[in-house]
Amino acid sequence: MGDNQNLLAEQRRALILDEVRRRGGARVNELTRRLGVSDMTVRRDLDALARQGALEKVHGGAVPVAEASTHEPGFEAKSSLELSAKEDIARAAARLAKPGSAIALSAGTTTHALAQHLVDVERLTVVTNSARVADVFHAAEYPPGSPQAPRPGAATVVLTGGVRTPSDALVGSVADAAIRSLHFDVLFIGVHGISVEAGLSSPNLAEAETNRRLVGSARRVVVVADHTKWGTVGLSSFASLEQVDTLVTDAGLPGEVRAEIEEQFLELVVAGEEDESEESAG
Repeated sequence: MGDNQNLLAEQRRALILDEVRRRGGARVNELTRRLGVSDMTVRRDLDALARQGALEKVHGGAVPVAEASTHEPGFEAKSSLELSAKEDIARAAARLAKPGSAIALSAGTTTHALAQHLVDVERLTVVTNSARVADVFHAAEYPPGSPQAPRPGAATVVLTGGVRTPSDALVGSVADAAIRSLHFDVLFIGVHGISVEAGLSSPNLAEAETNRRLVGSARRVVVVADHTKWGTVGLSSFASLEQVDTLVTDAGLPGEVRAEIEEQFLELVVAGEEDESEESAG
């Protein structure tokens, strides 16, 4: 019986390692669902693999070894993480965009989800360094059946251009020059990591610089990030928390972290909870 248990553990850990390497990272809650085992079992497996040097544990999961601060998962890999949280965050953040305003959207999976809600906001001017985000607005502007007639009130989209990163951001000198000459009312920006010490950070140096330009051109900075991003630190910081006005996150954010954020004088919007407060007020 013991041999069978050891074999199962070895098979399970091999599957975990394959998942981490193939997708560039994995969350504990995803692994528990995929493997049909308890949270504690997955954490023990991650501990064992980390001791072997096969992977590196991070907040809420694991990444390939020696890549905690520089590892940059691709867009598809990141899209599959915290799906419901991203959708909740996108819905809450969309309420912060006013009709007729000029906004900016950074590249990323959460901002891509946000774009799908912003298409209903009238007369926006949208600056973005994401071709995927631009495509969302283009599809809404030219709905099927009327290719020559833009939808009334559709957004005007400015795509910065630049060199494409693994996470589908357009970065570099072309993007930076375009952003430097622009000014927008609100920037909605996704992050690889956010913390009190490091602020907002990215594993990609060029993307960090382009994000720095975006922050510098915005009157208001809104970070859209699920709770797993808190405490994560990428290679390059591009903004301090003092430069952030609002953090839109999900209900998975622990209470002690919420208190820590409030100490930094950030406005905190927890997706889903603002609905409950509106209902109780009504």
